[in-house]
Amino acid sequence: LVWLLVLSLAWLGLVLGDEQKDGEVVAEEEKEKEEDEVLSDEIKEEDNVLVLHEHNFARALSEHQLLLVEFYAPWCGHCQRLAPAFAQAAAELRNESSPAQLGKVDATAQTALATEFGITSYPTLKLFRDGNRTHPLTYTGRMDTQGIVRWMRRRVGPSATLLQDTDTAATFVNSQDLVVIGFFKDLGGKAAQVFYEVAAEMVDMPFGVAEAAELFQAYGLSADTVCLFKKFDDRQTDFPVDPEQGLDTAELTRLLRVHSLQLVMEFTEETSNQIFSAKIPHHMLLFLNKSSSEQLLLQDSFRAAAGVFRGEVLFVVVDVNGHGADVLPFFGMTPTDAPTLRLVKMENNRKYQMDQDVFSDTAIHTFIQAVLDGKVKPHLLSAEPPEDWDTRPVKVLVGKTFEQVAYDETKNVFIKFYAPWCSHCQAMAAAWEELAERYKDHKDIVIAEMDATANELENITIHGFPTLHYFPAGPGRKMVEYKSTRDVETFSKFLENGGTLPVEPPVVSE
Repeated sequence: LVWLLVLSLAWLGLVLGDEQKDGEVVAEEEKEKEEDEVLSDEIKEEDNVLVLHEHNFARALSEHQLLLVEFYAPWCGHCQRLAPAFAQAAAELRNESSPAQLGKVDATAQTALATEFGITSYPTLKLFRDGNRTHPLTYTGRMDTQGIVRWMRRRVGPSATLLQDTDTAATFVNSQDLVVIGFFKDLGGKAAQVFYEVAAEMVDMPFGVAEAAELFQAYGLSADTVCLFKKFDDRQTDFPVDPEQGLDTAELTRLLRVHSLQLVMEFTEETSNQIFSAKIPHHMLLFLNKSSSEQLLLQDSFRAAAGVFRGEVLFVVVDVNGHGADVLPFFGMTPTDAPTLRLVKMENNRKYQMDQDVFSDTAIHTFIQAVLDGKVKPHLLSAEPPEDWDTRPVKVLVGKTFEQVAYDETKNVFIKFYAPWCSHCQAMAAAWEELAERYKDHKDIVIAEMDATANELENITIHGFPTLHYFPAGPGRKMVEYKSTRDVETFSKFLENGGTLPVEPPVVSE
């Protein structure tokens, strides 16, 4: 029996050993197979999009004249939302038999490619032309299917249609609400080349070019000119080419953007992107209730004041019961405040309020000019201070109480500027409360917070959330921005060291 038991165990060990060995061989073979697949330059597809990596990227460039590549991260929400639109764009371009192809790279896995092309955010789209990988073009279009398709179409063929006679030109002018035609006596000259570059970027309107003398004559031109044709406001707006300076890409783009907008825009879901992408430094807003015929009449004087400021101030009508209802909290308003006028400086979101009982074009013109000349103080939002704002360890500040607390010369004040919806602010809330609890008995240290979406300050602009500022005791109204780690211990070191972090001694290895 003992021998039988010994023989059985020995046999079992051999079998298990063989099975383990076989398992190891299979695993090794699968690993080698996976490595072979990764090392191969074979190009696979997912939903008409090329799946690219370090070993097939060069092949993809060599096989495709135009290759738009999305560098993405699998966990990125923006990338996940773009994926179906990107795939649909790839399918549409393929159905057109376009030479343009779309590909994607997981930049978190393909780190060599991400480093080579300077990928620092997701998604980033870059266009590679004729196999050149040293100077890819950054994608500048809209992040949707039609935006991608239009942007790529402009790079496949000529970016502007050649118009050879008055009939084709007239048909082109009437084809859409907005069209641009460049009239050049030499289509090979520098001005025409700049025009082609602008046309390649501004894919939301059609561009044409003309050099025939009869077309110059038909449109009343004697020298090189870029013309914007519209079915609203002025029928034709001309931008003559300076014979000495020529055309400037950025300036021509700006002029076309500014003059392609209606003189007075209505804020809607369809126009909001146009309004914010126009890069006009000031916006003059007329808030009204469109269901009131009396308030609708105010648009006449509003329009009458708009022409003088074109390019400097964008005039926008906001229906407080329509799409504009969503922006009312930004101005601290409710629908009952209509009709009212506000001017916004776009660089810092400073808001200026005009007297609500005066709506004449003369009054509007005078008010705007006074703001532009720096003669009007901004209208600052402020919530009402809570009754217990200074009884908790974290003091709750509003616009009305900020000055007296932040610039108290006997206190060192550390303030968190936050937004209620900000996840980063929510993540550090517990640490801020713990810090306040730690210093609640220090008479010269105040830990505070302010909702920067409901309160505005004249000389401090908050660009991101959370923003942390330290206001040291003493005269001079000094302010130090805190930019280090957001944890209690580092906050404490910062406070104990008078508003700077102590220099850590260098680590010396044994």
